[in-house]
Amino acid sequence: MNITGNGQDMLQNQQIGWLDITIFSLMMLASILIGIYYGFWGKKNDTMEEYLHGSRAMSVLPISASLIVSFISGVTILSIPAEIYLFGTLYSLYCVGQILSGFITHYIFLPVFFDLKITSTYEYLQLRFNMTVRIVTSALCTIYHILFLSIAVYIPSLAVSQVSGIGFEVIAPVISIICIVYTMLGGIKAVVYVDFLQGCVILVCSVTVLVLGLIENGGFAAVWRTAQEGGRIIFFEMNPSPFERITFWSVTIGNTFQMAVFFSINQSMVQRYVSLPTFSKARTSVVLSTIGIVILSLMGCFTGLLAYAKYKDCDPITSKAIQRPDQIVVYFVMSFASTVPGLSGLFIAGILSASLSTISSSLNSLGATIYCDFLRPLLRRNINDRTANNIMKCVVFIVGITSTLLVYVVSQLGNIIQVVSSILGITSGAVLGIFSFGVLNPRGNTKGALAGSVVSLIFMGWITIGTLTAIIEKKIKPVTLPLRVDGCPAGVNVTQTPQIVAKDDSVFPLYKISFAYYTMLGMLIMLVVGTTVSLLTEAPNKEQTNLIYFAPFVRKILNKQRANQTSKEVQRLVQGETSC
Repeated sequence: MNITGNGQDMLQNQQIGWLDITIFSLMMLASILIGIYYGFWGKKNDTMEEYLHGSRAMSVLPISASLIVSFISGVTILSIPAEIYLFGTLYSLYCVGQILSGFITHYIFLPVFFDLKITSTYEYLQLRFNMTVRIVTSALCTIYHILFLSIAVYIPSLAVSQVSGIGFEVIAPVISIICIVYTMLGGIKAVVYVDFLQGCVILVCSVTVLVLGLIENGGFAAVWRTAQEGGRIIFFEMNPSPFERITFWSVTIGNTFQMAVFFSINQSMVQRYVSLPTFSKARTSVVLSTIGIVILSLMGCFTGLLAYAKYKDCDPITSKAIQRPDQIVVYFVMSFASTVPGLSGLFIAGILSASLSTISSSLNSLGATIYCDFLRPLLRRNINDRTANNIMKCVVFIVGITSTLLVYVVSQLGNIIQVVSSILGITSGAVLGIFSFGVLNPRGNTKGALAGSVVSLIFMGWITIGTLTAIIEKKIKPVTLPLRVDGCPAGVNVTQTPQIVAKDDSVFPLYKISFAYYTMLGMLIMLVVGTTVSLLTEAPNKEQTNLIYFAPFVRKILNKQRANQTSKEVQRLVQGETSC
């Protein structure tokens, strides 16, 4: 491809026809109408059970679709292809981690949450430990999700702005308002059925881009051959060093724990699991959503290869046709959008569908978390369901407005996205560690949970801040696979090394640890410290060791131990009676 002008001009000058506007508008209108229907004409959401869990009578298919699109955010659609374009296919192996996290959810966490019928996942921490552990964990997760919401709005808004020419300052509040309206009015039912609609849009958009991209680049064999020649096909980078940016081990093992944070214990996901009427249906939804997430993620990975095949001789990033790697998908799609009527509108609808689903899911779950964990303890005991429901709607509104205002802060601070993303590395290991500590370790107590989480947060905070500082100071720099511009008018060859390289030997070794291991490292620290402190302090009382608080296989072990203990006590009683 020859770039004859500025790539931003090409995007902004792209003509958006009436068909594009119609497709985009219909999707947005349908989302609002679903919320209005469930808010006014559908079954009323007058109680917490109805608003947050759909009376626990939801169907498997829409719940599974909702789980999928809650995971596939606008950020994911734009960032995964960019990762493959720059660093090769190694990151696609994170799908292995997604599958493994599905097993973790299926066999460890889901049985506990479903049996307890909890509204907030953090309720479990109060039952297993105490209120302090619940509040601390809930506060950390709430702050992260509010910050993440602003990112979830900003990035797709920016992408749509590039396509349409409309300023993101206009697009961002429109996205937020639509989400606030149908989430606040319709509750979980509106969120789930809008997610189902948006999932269909995302699927159609992804398939269309793949088909047209294959046609544009001469078919699958040609794309794969080009990717191999460009060094993009990488799967078995078996270097065991934890200091490489990504390897086979960090992508598969490390990402398993990252995925488990979102898939196993995330409030928005658990809220959907427990909205189903039976445990078997909840497990089916985990299986179906895992398969769907893997398929859509692999489609996103292949889109990155399509973009590379298109720009193998003229990289738009190096040639300054685009400003950031996350714009590569938009640039690629718009290069042939004018040849297919309605494709621009479908593409906009696809990006916004992914964004809306993530935002609405987070809004709904944050409404439950903030009400149950922070507001409810402050209210009088005899508050009725209708009042509680209205309070949660107000929370959704306030959180949505707050996140929208933060979008403008994000737009002014260029590195805020990287900083906010790093917050997950600080908190996720401690959070996953606390829940794992609870469901897997019967000897674990409250002091261990608090001590382990605090040490994990401090340690991971130190590593993350140190690493970010080194990156900002350019002592550590992510370097891409070879990128070429010799096919452009200005023709320059670029050759780089595919790894994270420390330019300065003064960089502290722990700052070079791969980001993929952050969650696993934080979790291990929490478990080691928590277990040690628990062993040195008093054991939990009988109420804290209720079998329902533990994973099924732990319950079996405890049952066997209790049976053996009972048998020994009976034997002692019998011997005592005989001796008398």
